[in-house]
Amino acid sequence: MTAPARGSEALEPLASPKAGSPRSRILGTGSFLPDVTRSNAELEKLVDTNDAWIRERTGIRERRIAPDGMVTSDMAAEAARRALAMAELSASDLDLIVCATVTPDMPMPATAVFVQQKIGAKCASFDLSAACAGFIFGMSIADQFIKGGAAKNVLVIGVELLSRVVNWADRTTCVLFGDGAGAAVIGPSAGDRGIIGTRICSDGSLAESLMIPGGGSREPMDEARIRDRRNKVHMKGQDIFKAAVRNLYSASQELVDACGVTNDQVDWVVPHQANMRIIDQVTARANYPKEKVLSNIERVGNTSSASIPILLDERVKDGTVKPNDLVLMCALGAGVSWGSALVRM
Repeated sequence: MTAPARGSEALEPLASPKAGSPRSRILGTGSFLPDVTRSNAELEKLVDTNDAWIRERTGIRERRIAPDGMVTSDMAAEAARRALAMAELSASDLDLIVCATVTPDMPMPATAVFVQQKIGAKCASFDLSAACAGFIFGMSIADQFIKGGAAKNVLVIGVELLSRVVNWADRTTCVLFGDGAGAAVIGPSAGDRGIIGTRICSDGSLAESLMIPGGGSREPMDEARIRDRRNKVHMKGQDIFKAAVRNLYSASQELVDACGVTNDQVDWVVPHQANMRIIDQVTARANYPKEKVLSNIERVGNTSSASIPILLDERVKDGTVKPNDLVLMCALGAGVSWGSALVRM
């Protein structure tokens, strides 16, 4: 087993539920992507870049862009409805809504309450901010609520409307991000299927490597900060690349080891769709064959907290991921925060 990932020493995965408590399981998935696409060729008109450069460094061909008038909670609500339909549950069956996003409808209140309103739920609802790792963090929270008996059915959403916080004049970031939403309904399972373990970690020493610096109490927005685009994504690419390769591998491998599973028993790897080079390096270090590593980054780009649930939903719906398949999920985002989850579907 590898050494513990930095910042994760106190966080131990739960390899099995406590005696007498249910295991939590993904009952249904759903996703939503806007219809409008923005190709690499279109970006060539905005910044000094080209299709070959973008594909070689990221693996991205196009990304989805939400139209004017669509807000984060609209996308989240549609993904939620589709997840509920697969789970054969209604919004009234939900005990909790956890919405992972860094692009909320507004600073206050939580986007989750607007989702609750739009789908007709009546339950506690809150947001969490872990950027690209948000969905993994949300699953971990749902798992604990269900195992502890505090909730039966939890809706976890990852949703981002990143096109409105990207600096479209910055070629290092504007080529990466897209809009979308993914959701999962998580509930109790009496059998072996379910969430076997999760691991969530953070390292605040790298907090300023990926951030939107303006808009909070540290840099309240004014005309000068808007002019300087302090309300847009700022990223130190090399810092994030190195942190992602190192921490995604360690957190994923530690979780698999702690759960008493070998890498060759994992049927599918569902990684955060950040950058194809990151995905390739992490999975190669763990000796996962390419055919086991799922991806949709070419056509949707990096949708941050939405990327894992969108990809999972697509592969469940097309029959790739089947009941009882063992799935490893992993993601790293701003904070920096990262996490992994091992799930028997």
